[in-house]
Amino acid sequence: MPYRSGPGQRAMAGKRVRIVMMSDTHEQHRRVDVPDGDLLIHAGDFTYFNRSSHAVQDFDDWLHALPHRHKVLVPGNHESCFGSPQWRDQITGAVVLVDSGIELAGLKIWGARVTPEGAGAIGNETDERCGAALSQIPKGTDVLITHGPPFGILDLARGIPQGSRKLLGALRHIKPRLHVFGHIHAGYGTARSRGTIFVNAALAGPGYSITKGPITVSFAPTDKIERRNRNEHNGP
Repeated sequence: MPYRSGPGQRAMAGKRVRIVMMSDTHEQHRRVDVPDGDLLIHAGDFTYFNRSSHAVQDFDDWLHALPHRHKVLVPGNHESCFGSPQWRDQITGAVVLVDSGIELAGLKIWGARVTPEGAGAIGNETDERCGAALSQIPKGTDVLITHGPPFGILDLARGIPQGSRKLLGALRHIKPRLHVFGHIHAGYGTARSRGTIFVNAALAGPGYSITKGPITVSFAPTDKIERRNRNEHNGP
């Protein structure tokens, strides 16, 4: 089975699930006003270039203190050390997905390491490696988490698209209901295309300060997604 089963499946069966999404907190996580929800997703770059194991421990302590029943994250390009399972094992307050999946709250969730080439670290995948990672994503995935965006969707930096064309192509076949990512700080917001809700949840602004809030969606396994964006200036 491509998805391992997480806790709380029966308890959440048939209930609406509120998902809280963030990315690119860069060691400023304690400055984030985190709304309540059932599932917390962090799409990477929770450190600032892996400056210390203390920063990872503080992030994990913060995760443990949050009330969300389920927590999932993928490493970003700043988490270069997370190519090693020994570093990934330091996170015990959330499920760390690296080209792997889990079923939580009735949702099939997959985390793939996809960040545009040149960004550095664990997510700095060549086209060949990116293609291999994307080929592992099972059809029927409800929620896909990557650090980097797909090409042309919430990926503009200084007016230039930064996303992955291979990821965009894979999405057309996988057709997840929700795709969560970050990396491009200026692309923060939401969009909808071909039945998928896209969320760029990057919270960092100038100087890596936190200038935005987490984005939430709510849905049951058979329902359409209802979006809620905490900042009124956000995308559609």
